[in-house]
Amino acid sequence: MPPLQTLTIPKPDDWHLHLRDGAMLKAVLPYTASHFARAVVMPNLKPAITTTAAAAAYRERIREALPPHMTFTPLMTAYLTDTIDPDDLERGFKEGILFAAKLYPAGATTNSDQGVTDIQAISDILDRLQKIDMPLLIHGEVADPAVDFFDRETVFIDRVLIPLRRNFPALRIVMEHITTRYAANYIVSEAQSSHGKLAATVTAHHMRINRNALFEGGLNPHHFCLPVAKREEDRQAVIAAATSGAPMFFAGTDSAPHPRTAKESSHGLGGVFSAPNALALYAETFEKAGSLDRLENFLSLNGPAFYGLPVNAASLKLEKRAAPEEPLKSILTEEAQEVIAFPTESRLSWRVALKEPL
Repeated sequence: MPPLQTLTIPKPDDWHLHLRDGAMLKAVLPYTASHFARAVVMPNLKPAITTTAAAAAYRERIREALPPHMTFTPLMTAYLTDTIDPDDLERGFKEGILFAAKLYPAGATTNSDQGVTDIQAISDILDRLQKIDMPLLIHGEVADPAVDFFDRETVFIDRVLIPLRRNFPALRIVMEHITTRYAANYIVSEAQSSHGKLAATVTAHHMRINRNALFEGGLNPHHFCLPVAKREEDRQAVIAAATSGAPMFFAGTDSAPHPRTAKESSHGLGGVFSAPNALALYAETFEKAGSLDRLENFLSLNGPAFYGLPVNAASLKLEKRAAPEEPLKSILTEEAQEVIAFPTESRLSWRVALKEPL
């Protein structure tokens, strides 16, 4: 069936991605590499990527897992701890091995137990990042058990991000996977004073679901992600920010695969595997918002501009089909672990026109 509409854009980048390792890495990588030219790869493995040497070794494992007909550039990050070596961070950044540093508040998300316990404990690290202009990528939630789970992002901005930016005004900061109206409004309100040093990524799934989706058909573990989806008013605010054309917002899927058995368990893990369907989801959201003309900026232009990188020379075509199609709903790793892909509940009108099979 011929497409009703096509949209050709420079090949996008994914500015927030989990690839895992081993058999899982090999299984999920093609779905990102077929759609994205580059991706910022998260370091929360076990053991975590806390050194330049570990990042270089992980980058090599990613390259080895890449199918031979695909081209893809992984941008490596270092997992900040209270005791990380600033000299090693600087060396890795200047040698082009490390692209950015990742701040996980200890206990905030998957494999964050080694994360930063107190932002004051890494003041010397933050000062070094600011001096060498190494980006700081933030999982923006507090892990304080006294804070309501749905308020963790808002409290983080007030308690941590605002003082952080006051103390390190030249530090290049990305507030990742924003989920609240408060966060969206904060990023917009700080656009002028930040002088291009503050940005935010937005996921496809946080623009697709609100927190009611956690209870669809009972407790739905495949809609549980960290940060957790919020109220409908928050979802609408995040959509409005992402589709506004503002240059400080760009795509970061936060695609985070887990085996189905780890999701559907008494202590189900947070994270959704959206890589296969993310671009179709972004296109549908932008079209519904009447902002399809701004999709190219969000997917392909804003991120490179923020990071000072060239726009990808290769292009990618999106097609809108006359009849919505079933998205990819699951994959199997070599270890026979099933991974459920987001979304599972609906058909999608948009798809990526691929030149090569996966």
